[in-house]
Amino acid sequence: MEETRVAILAIVVEDREKAEELNRVLHDYSGYVIGRMGLPYEKKGISLISVAVDAPQDVISAMAGRIGNIAGVTAKAVYSKRDVT
Repeated sequence: MEETRVAILAIVVEDREKAEELNRVLHDYSGYVIGRMGLPYEKKGISLISVAVDAPQDVISAMAGRIGNIAGVTAKAVYSKRDVT
């Protein structure tokens, strides 16, 4: 069994027109998703999303990279300190 890491992806959506594209990427990785929470912040016109994942580190990096490459969307991953087997 491949070692996995638990991580949180912090996602900031500044262009709500990109929500469908973002959701397609999240769907592509849905097998690794533990859960997600989204908060629209109307005052600033943005959405804040956190996605908890359990996946190999390279999968988490690829996921964050694909999301971060969407124009108007920013993503960063924060990893657990130890591998989860």
